[in-house]
Amino acid sequence: MSRLSDLYDQQGQSPWLDNVRRDWIQDGTMKGWVDRGVRGVTSNPTIFQKAISGGDAYDEQFASLLASGTSVLDSYWEMVVQDIRDTLAILRPVHDASDGVDGYVSIEVSPLLARDTAGTSAAARHLHDLIDEPNLYVKIPGTAEGLPAIREMISLGNSVNVTLLFSVERYREVMEAYISGLEANTGDLSKVSSVASFFISRVDTEADKRLDAIGTPEALALKGKVAVANAQVAYEAFLETFTGPRWEALAARGARVQRPLWASTSTKNPDYPDTLYVDTLIGPDTVNTMPEKTLDDFDDHGTLARAVDADLAGAHAVLDGFAAVGADLADVTATLEDEGVASFSKSFDDLLDSLTAKASDLS
Repeated sequence: MSRLSDLYDQQGQSPWLDNVRRDWIQDGTMKGWVDRGVRGVTSNPTIFQKAISGGDAYDEQFASLLASGTSVLDSYWEMVVQDIRDTLAILRPVHDASDGVDGYVSIEVSPLLARDTAGTSAAARHLHDLIDEPNLYVKIPGTAEGLPAIREMISLGNSVNVTLLFSVERYREVMEAYISGLEANTGDLSKVSSVASFFISRVDTEADKRLDAIGTPEALALKGKVAVANAQVAYEAFLETFTGPRWEALAARGARVQRPLWASTSTKNPDYPDTLYVDTLIGPDTVNTMPEKTLDDFDDHGTLARAVDADLAGAHAVLDGFAAVGADLADVTATLEDEGVASFSKSFDDLLDSLTAKASDLS
């Protein structure tokens, strides 16, 4: 057995792969990851930008679509949907064997809709109708404008992956949207699933920059600690939310908890351990989606122990210390949300630009 399998079997955390590539789907690599213990797959506009622009795996389908009169934008979605369908088929046995706990594959609505509630709802409904598989997650940004769309999708019985979460406060709002959506759903709640993607390493990147600017010994001592503490406090909020009479009434109808999904868990700072954002966030009813290098690193030398709630007092102390040195976590997370929306939008625009250029070469 691999550490990836043990992570789920022993600790209740599901390791997912944060990448989709057509060549991996076709050559068996994706299936190989599942055999090693990967239990789900996530994608985002940046991942598809790299996959489609980085080689010729999509050229044949793209040329065929263009020849049939399909626009560049519609061709993009056709290619992405094919990859998602094929990956869903690879993960379906995991979904079935886990009774719907895992085996999910995520596709994101256009990042250009991140501040558009109605547009996000329409796009999410369209993707669910178009693909119509039980192990599909449609990713909706956890912006203020995304909250009503999340609630609507859950009320309709459509499973979602809420993405771009950085603050505990917004995460609480997302959990409320999920629970109120379940309460508005008159159907079989056991068929509805959701994860909330809470971003990790980017928090340290931004927090460390501010701590360096402050420069005091107290500030510098907090470097590399804020992101993990922020996520551990988020897990505390998860435990608080999915308990008590309100939740128990939904659980009695078959409802599943909305699991926290730790995203952006590759280590950006080479001074930090390569499995920092995995080892410190292990706990039941969670997911960690990792790029392939982080999966390999954890499988090789990760630490298998429950850690996410081992020292919640210490996590709060780190966040209190961050405020005490004059840093503003709310401003950090607001900045990261804006940058995340902008980054995914840029990847989307860059991809369409590169496809437009490639269309000229193929014509």
